Amino acid sequence: MAKTEVILIQNIVGLGGESDLVKVAAGYARNYLYPQGLAIPVTNANKRRIEALKRRRGEREAHEFNAMSELSKSISKLIAVIQVKTGDDGKMFGAVTAGTIADQLKTQFDIALDKKKIHLEHPIKTLGEHDVELRLHSEVHATLKVRVESTTPLAAQPDARTEGSARTESRGHKRAERARDDQTAAAPEVEKGERPERKARAPRPEKAEKPAKAEKAGKADAR
Repeated sequence: MAKTEVILIQNIVGLGGESDLVKVAAGYARNYLYPQGLAIPVTNANKRRIEALKRRRGEREAHEFNAMSELSKSISKLIAVIQVKTGDDGKMFGAVTAGTIADQLKTQFDIALDKKKIHLEHPIKTLGEHDVELRLHSEVHATLKVRVESTTPLAAQPDARTEGSARTESRGHKRAERARDDQTAAAPEVEKGERPERKARAPRPEKAEKPAKAEKAGKADAR
């Protein structure tokens, strides 16, 4: 692929800033950079513009540095609140990404920030507060506090303190019941010094006279 050298007259992220001489694909220069006014061909006449472009670049970079420094001071005092859906166990559905944070900054504080300046090693997948690094400028970094909250009603989420109180109360009831049972088993049936009343026994039925004894008595009379 044919290459050509151009002079950038606008800052292009990933390519260079004003006054830089860079080599690009000829078709890219011809079809995009030149028509968009982002670069000019390298000629003797155009080389005279390099000094003017350098001064303009210095002014732009100084303005960006000052603007990002002020933004850094403001952002360090903010808390971006992001609400997410969670299950009954408190686990999030999905994750919070750099794009999510950029959108929230725009919605909550009207701060337009390129998501590429938001540095996340991994998407956020837990509730609570998180410190997020912002790379606002090559020389300016900031820390944004992000608070992730659940939109699920609190009643639907398990509360460890409530469950602990319930278990403690249950154990207290069981101990009280065992104590009452022990007192009942140890208590005497009657008070000390008193004799329990005897139950009246039913009269025993008279025994029928055995037939053998009656026969012996009859023989004695006959003698």
